[in-house]
Amino acid sequence: MQSYLHRSEDRGHVKAGWLESKHSFSFGSWYDPKYMGVSVLRVINDDWIAAHNGFGTHPHDNMEILTCVLEGTISHKDSMGNERHISAGEWQLMSAGTGVQHSEINQRDTPVHMLQIWIHPNERNAEPNYQQIQCDPKLQPNQWHVIAGPDEHAAMHIRQQAEVKTAFLQTSHTLVVKATQKLNYIHVISGEIEILGQKLHAGDALAFAEETELKALNDSQFIWFDLPI
Repeated sequence: MQSYLHRSEDRGHVKAGWLESKHSFSFGSWYDPKYMGVSVLRVINDDWIAAHNGFGTHPHDNMEILTCVLEGTISHKDSMGNERHISAGEWQLMSAGTGVQHSEINQRDTPVHMLQIWIHPNERNAEPNYQQIQCDPKLQPNQWHVIAGPDEHAAMHIRQQAEVKTAFLQTSHTLVVKATQKLNYIHVISGEIEILGQKLHAGDALAFAEETELKALNDSQFIWFDLPI
């Protein structure tokens, strides 16, 4: 496949009261047929949630839902009996399976910045499951950290033949990207990187198939989705 560049400015931008969000792919009121997901990756929402606000109780089913908190703390409560706080540097994976209800509320006095990521599962109507880990790549820079995957090497188990990895790369350092599946998708959280001759800034993403190397042009954080075709 040819590489596919998705610039930050092409994301959907929704601002409604307490929520400001940028959607990499069509979501809610923002729809663009060019942006419907990549492989099994369906949603990357870059959310800012105002203090003392959030998403009230709502349902999900048959979706692997990852939350990456970048700033602040979000409070989660669900119908499985989990009542947890996810703070900056932590990740949550909710495998919705046959169905789950949950809420996500910012109970603090400062905004929350987080990424919401949805991945289609390869197993439908499974038992719902909740997982949560601490993984701030800034504490161990210049290396990949496997957040979620289908086997025992991953910190959290995902119901899909896909891996989600993250890294914080200091200026001028490099990392190799080699897919174990068939498709790579790199999403930049902060900073600036160079990959396959393209410069990517915060909010930019690139899909590609070949093995390559990326370089940090300044201190940068990003996510690598290793996806099936």
